[in-house]
Amino acid sequence: MKTHTLGSCIGFLKQKGLVRALSCPAELTGQEVRLVSCNSKQVQEGTLFIVKGAHFRPQYLSDAAEAGAFCYVAEAQVEGSRLPYIQVTDIRAAAAWLAQLYYDQPWKRLRLTGITGTKGKSTTAFFINGILSAWEKKNGKPEPALISSFTTYNGVDRFESVITTPEPLDLEYHFYTAAEHGISYATMEVSSQALKYDRVLGVQFDVSVFLNIGRDHISPIEHPTWEDYFASKLKIFDQCQAAVVNLDSDHAEEILARARQKASKVITFSMKDERADVYGHALVRNGGQLSFLARRDGRDEAYELEMLGSFNVSNALAAIAVCSEYGVSYACMREGLKNTKVPGHMDFYHSADGKLTVIVDYAHNQLSFQKLFEAVREDFPGMRTVIVFGAPGGKALDRRHDMGEIAGKYSDFVYISEDDPQEEDLAQINEQIAQAVREQNCPYAIIPDRREAIRRAVYDSKEPTVILLAGRGEDPIMRRGTQFIPFPTDGELIQEILKDYDAQNPNS
Repeated sequence: MKTHTLGSCIGFLKQKGLVRALSCPAELTGQEVRLVSCNSKQVQEGTLFIVKGAHFRPQYLSDAAEAGAFCYVAEAQVEGSRLPYIQVTDIRAAAAWLAQLYYDQPWKRLRLTGITGTKGKSTTAFFINGILSAWEKKNGKPEPALISSFTTYNGVDRFESVITTPEPLDLEYHFYTAAEHGISYATMEVSSQALKYDRVLGVQFDVSVFLNIGRDHISPIEHPTWEDYFASKLKIFDQCQAAVVNLDSDHAEEILARARQKASKVITFSMKDERADVYGHALVRNGGQLSFLARRDGRDEAYELEMLGSFNVSNALAAIAVCSEYGVSYACMREGLKNTKVPGHMDFYHSADGKLTVIVDYAHNQLSFQKLFEAVREDFPGMRTVIVFGAPGGKALDRRHDMGEIAGKYSDFVYISEDDPQEEDLAQINEQIAQAVREQNCPYAIIPDRREAIRRAVYDSKEPTVILLAGRGEDPIMRRGTQFIPFPTDGELIQEILKDYDAQNPNS
């Protein structure tokens, strides 16, 4: 990384039009900035500290000063602090640009793919990463970097993610670490919140992917309207070289128009329109597998996926489009797709008596619920269907009605339970879901304890049944209040419960 002084940081923020006022002695401007951080627990001597976040407390700045922070950046002076400060007009933008400056734009040393969409971001990210992993292994190069809702890998650290798109300082750190360890490719999910609130400000993607658009994240603290949500998603095309667009998405014409306006190259994919650059067809279901043909440049190639749900073929087509742009061989694309398993997405479990099929899936909004039930109707026609799910607190308020409506429309029974209530009252969340289920005249039960809700779904099923465990996938954390509490994944819970069920039904 390049060495920067406080003066060069101030000058950079001035260039971006972000500095409102300064309270820094002239002699301080020559001091070296050894770290830029917004986490008081990471501060070291010579830190420029960024004051941001809904849960910021003045004590954090005091702790940072004691640990070695010599100046801070904020939208307003922090009461009680005598530390020199830089007052800015937009702390989110300031944090993003300082991250770019401090880490010296490390994304320029990577071939970076950004993926947005209401549904399918994680699956597509894993597919692209799986293909690029096969490609890089063949060429004797390091495993690609991945930044997803579930897993982050930067060449050194591999851990469970707690946010879809990291904050700018964390994001640039991952890019920098990956580049320093010889990694050539990075694939990341880009949320609407990241685009709206400048987490990826200044980052340029080699390829941006727009999968689809539905209703999600509509709330006073996220997107006040669907139009704002859509506009935020479309911003991904403002910072890319090539754009990959799904012609089967709602509002495809608007998405395509924005892509053509902003990107130097547009690549389309579809399962319906043969004119697409990548066209998927001849879909065949075989047990727990899907096979299909993808036509690119007039040539059909056969691919297999180790999962069900025809919507996953669409995600695979997006991955093929991206990796074709990178010049990856068809052999590596086939290998990568076939060997990729996305944790918490269409994971299947079965009772020993063959009566129960349980699907664990991360479906957590209107569009993903719709696709999940479509997959069940395609692959398990005529079977009784029940679902266990909840909704998170403090965000995406419309999800509660939308998911409840779809669940009530397509389920034989709905079990409403806990899913990251955060600082909101769980009973209130569950009742809002229940109201939408009642509107569909579907029977339901509110069982706040998720383990008990899943157990009831299993033991209440007296005939062949598909049980959907939706929303949490392989998430090992339950967010209650402001705490992140270790919690069994839905996969772990259903395995535990099916083991007991099988033991009680030995002659089935």
